Amino acid sequence: MSVFKYHKEQDGIVTVTMDMTGPVNAMNQEYQQAMHETIEQLEAEQELTGVIFASAKKVFFAGGDLNDLVKADPDNAEGFRLGAEAMKGDLRRLEKLPVPVVAAINGAALGGGYELCLACNHRIAFDDKSVQIGLPECSLGLFPGGGGVVRMTNLLGVEKALPFILESKRLVPAKALAAGLIDETVDSLEELLPAARAWILQNKDNQEAAVQPWDRKGFRIPGGAINSPKNAQLAVMGPTMLHQKTRGLLPQAIAVMDVAFQASMLDLDTALRIEGREFAHVATGPVAKNMITAFFFQLNQINGGASRPKNVEKNPTRKVGILGAGMMGQGIAYVSAMAGIEVVLKDVSQEAAEKGKAYSEKLLTKRIERGQMDEAGAKRVLDLITPTAEDKDLQGCDLIVEAVFENIELKHKITKATEKYLSEDGVWGSNTSTLPITQLAKASDKPQNFVGIHFFSPVDKMPLVEIITGEKTSDEALAKAFDYTQQIRKIPIVVNDSLGFFTSRTFGTYLDEGAQLLVEGVHPVKIDSLGKAIGMPVGPLQIQDETSLELTRKAQETWKEMGVLDKWGDGTVIRRVIDDMITNNGRGGRYHGGGYYEYHEDGSKNIWPGLFDLYYDESVHVPDDDIKDRLMFRQVIEALKCLESGVLRSVADGNIGSIMGIGAPPHTGGFIQYVNTYGFDNFIARCDELSAKYGDRFDCPDIVREHAKSGELFA
Repeated sequence: MSVFKYHKEQDGIVTVTMDMTGPVNAMNQEYQQAMHETIEQLEAEQELTGVIFASAKKVFFAGGDLNDLVKADPDNAEGFRLGAEAMKGDLRRLEKLPVPVVAAINGAALGGGYELCLACNHRIAFDDKSVQIGLPECSLGLFPGGGGVVRMTNLLGVEKALPFILESKRLVPAKALAAGLIDETVDSLEELLPAARAWILQNKDNQEAAVQPWDRKGFRIPGGAINSPKNAQLAVMGPTMLHQKTRGLLPQAIAVMDVAFQASMLDLDTALRIEGREFAHVATGPVAKNMITAFFFQLNQINGGASRPKNVEKNPTRKVGILGAGMMGQGIAYVSAMAGIEVVLKDVSQEAAEKGKAYSEKLLTKRIERGQMDEAGAKRVLDLITPTAEDKDLQGCDLIVEAVFENIELKHKITKATEKYLSEDGVWGSNTSTLPITQLAKASDKPQNFVGIHFFSPVDKMPLVEIITGEKTSDEALAKAFDYTQQIRKIPIVVNDSLGFFTSRTFGTYLDEGAQLLVEGVHPVKIDSLGKAIGMPVGPLQIQDETSLELTRKAQETWKEMGVLDKWGDGTVIRRVIDDMITNNGRGGRYHGGGYYEYHEDGSKNIWPGLFDLYYDESVHVPDDDIKDRLMFRQVIEALKCLESGVLRSVADGNIGSIMGIGAPPHTGGFIQYVNTYGFDNFIARCDELSAKYGDRFDCPDIVREHAKSGELFA
């Protein structure tokens, strides 16, 4: 029995209801057989009036099967292409049927699901926020290679189609209708099939209704071909702007623009063949494997609670106390209140606490201006935040998050003074970025209820929270922190205790290697430019300025007091730079009057001229490839050391944490996944080269050599 239920009514309308094995309809081998058989049956049908494609699942069609796609072998790219072309061929036969075909979209139609809809003559969707429509493949290292780029370009024109594809936009039906992605909406599921039947019956004598716009005589692509004079600016600036945004590291984005440009000039069938060749190349490449692994499988693993203790019931936070209303504390207050949690925002003075609450008011005002919230909703959020300078107002909090300066004595003092206001089973969380939780918990009467909850700045925008377990942290405390993180709509990774944990420790190597290159005499502009060239959001010198050299100096002082010798290598280079920049020149970073850069009132910046006197040596030549690999490999090696030593509990936490907390280039799939597709032997060899030239900080961790012997990927 086919997983496509075929039912013909007396009026000649055939309804094909997709009900594939498993929870969703997906574009796999089962689909390929069912669709092929269905098309043949439809082509042979007598007295056919029209066709409706519907779904028996809550999701209309989920698109390609990522389990198959992530296994695509580059050595069999041609075989992969031929298989994909067979699927596309059936969609082409579908849209050439002599009767109108309607997609009755009852649930999400994403990726291949929307490509199926594009091959239909008319698209009707249930107007509900649960229904999403679009082509999100680019966010997974792929692109819509089932005809999506070609048909979307023909439907909307190059300029309008590209943002939907490149930005992986997902639209609710009302917005999809306004954008031209669908043709009609209905208010209830019960109306969906009747509306589809009604449209077919209304158009049964209209031959043009059964012909796709691009197959009609005299068709002209909306907005014109890319080589028309009116598209000259897009043709020239489009690739340039794309390169600036992706730095040439995302082959799927380059392919999309290329295919869309060609689709605007060529007939549909020729464009579909070009799309197929490009898709086979992209889908079998390392970037697709990396991004599918990280952004689909591993992200779902984390969000599904893989790192959460299984033996503890869900424990949502009702009232959170936040100690410190500065940049971090005010952000934590905002996201907590947005999640409907009662917030007590405490600082040393009422004025400071009120200022912290004003941050939420500013963000809420922006939401109102953008139409994302009404004034009543904003007031409800603000009313949840109580600013105070009184410890007693923390009474009854089931979670307190301490967000004060990185000073262990100050943190100990605050813990001893305010922990008593927690509810009986309340949990204490420290928003420290580097200090070991086990040592911070020594000030607590209940170290089993003490956990690290490390946010990233700005809190309202950064999606990650790093949860750190100390030696005595209980499963209940970990589960509480995990549930709170998901409650405020953040992504939780869980790591074990150490100095700097995972994210700060790994990110610190990027800053340190930037300082190493600077001291060696490399031009500072080249250092930052090549940092961005590997896909990091900004260069190491610029980000050190943003996070502040002064903060690094204070952290080193704290580590010294704790008896920790150095965080990175022998630490001599970073100490030298701190002495040169701060002690001798008073340059502590952007928010301390300037650091590596000078900052101007108009928003511009330039390298501080004194930096050239201190370090730059024009006779020094370090190959660009070496600089790029040094900046990348330092971070990858540190991430591997965290996995090897047990700081990281899982590969998934390492990959998602590096992308969403550190800013690891998305094309890598995260710093650990990067090694899988780079190749173990290649990675070992490159580490050996870098170590011989630049020092033992590039020594390859033993864990890679072990995986090279076994052939087992990091998973």
